[in-house]
Amino acid sequence: MKKLSAPILIFLALASDCFLPAEGSSDEKGLRDVSTTVSETLASYQDALHAWKTPEEINAWIASNFSYDMNRSMRLSETQVTRQGQPTIYPPSKLFDTKSGTCVDLSRFAVETLRVVDPQCDATYLMIEFNPITIDGNVLRRHWLVSFERDGQKYFFADSNRPGHIFGPFIATEEFIREYERDRGRRIVEFRQLESYQKSLRARTAKLKASQKP
Repeated sequence: MKKLSAPILIFLALASDCFLPAEGSSDEKGLRDVSTTVSETLASYQDALHAWKTPEEINAWIASNFSYDMNRSMRLSETQVTRQGQPTIYPPSKLFDTKSGTCVDLSRFAVETLRVVDPQCDATYLMIEFNPITIDGNVLRRHWLVSFERDGQKYFFADSNRPGHIFGPFIATEEFIREYERDRGRRIVEFRQLESYQKSLRARTAKLKASQKP
């Protein structure tokens, strides 16, 4: 796996802003790794749960099947959630069937699937908050990925901006955050590692403020 780029507080971890582009681009336009675009054809999500054993197998399916839903992304923006309420985040089986969604849909799919097929990987959500931008009147700031561990090192995947890529290994999440910020070309204000995408939970890592960064 090629290394491309790799708070304690109570936080309302509701999915909101998944359309988090680098300047002038969107989450749907990331590169796919050719080496991971081959995945077996499975009839159902339950079949997948029985067949898959590793993050790499989940990742291969994502690379071959996932597409980004731009319209749904705007519906999950901070502005639209404030006006209309929070829509349901796709459960893994729905994303498996539809093969499209947003960053938080994809993250939920990867976390919940990996917790079943390889619980020793200790899968968690990684919520990244960029400096906010506004597109068509919608305020956008948050992006979601998945973190897992192996042999004491950290890896990150299920990134809607680059489906089919595994980032790592990294010694610490902060190392990945610094490299991901450069890769995306957007300033990261803070990040949180969370057990759930929707509940108020104590995060695993310290809040990263811009003023603390070197």
